Amino acid sequence: MKTLHSLLLRILCPALALAALSASAAPALPQRGISAHRGANDTHPENTIPAFREAVRLGVQQVEFDVRSTKDGHLVIIHDTTVNRTTNGKGRISDLTFAQIRKLDAGIKKDAKFAGAKIPTLEEALDSLPRDLWINVHTYADEKAAVRVARIIVEKKREHQAFMSCTQSRANAVRKAYPQIMICNMDRQGGDASRYVQETIRQKCQFIQLTKLCSPEEMRQLKAAGVKVNYFGVKSPKHCRELFAAGVDFPLVNEPALYLKECPPGGGKEPAAI
Repeated sequence: MKTLHSLLLRILCPALALAALSASAAPALPQRGISAHRGANDTHPENTIPAFREAVRLGVQQVEFDVRSTKDGHLVIIHDTTVNRTTNGKGRISDLTFAQIRKLDAGIKKDAKFAGAKIPTLEEALDSLPRDLWINVHTYADEKAAVRVARIIVEKKREHQAFMSCTQSRANAVRKAYPQIMICNMDRQGGDASRYVQETIRQKCQFIQLTKLCSPEEMRQLKAAGVKVNYFGVKSPKHCRELFAAGVDFPLVNEPALYLKECPPGGGKEPAAI
């Protein structure tokens, strides 16, 4: 009956059908801009909800965060293998249960005003971000856990904007289960930029994350293949502007407010009111 109703709607009321389709369509995403590395981590505790919200308020075009798996299989947002640097606790993520990690304070070491901030789950991180910017999900979890990352992205209906930055073995496992998930190739071929570019194109990845510029011809090849170019290792606003000029789409930065102001191709949105 639902299918018949949909068919009649398309035949008898094409304008209404088109409006319904437009309402459900994914929002347009930025073509290029600034990527907030672990959120606005210069002013807020990295890889936490406050850092993500501040990055969004500033107007970034991409937010990057890191995913690891706890001892009992929960997916949490943290870069290091241990909680030592960013929380008031100690221990390896893989040796701690989610309940143990949830008791830790992930804000107090940054500033007392962030006391009580928690290490978020993947679900919480996705829920904190709008649907009109890119989400760079750097996945350190093993292959089985990487598939769970992909499942959550799909369940949250974020596959139009969230891409997984991971190694080829993890990407292969993810693509078998969820072929619609976008991939950023993180197998950098031992620093061989040319080989890295060619492998990214061959694997039909949607993103690459350079740490040094490839040749202009290789950049043209990436663009022709529809690969968006991230860059990690920005040294200054001047360097960022040079990267944009060379074809980089999304430089990852630790000071998003500064780079949004100083690098015009990364701007475009005024900070929202708090």
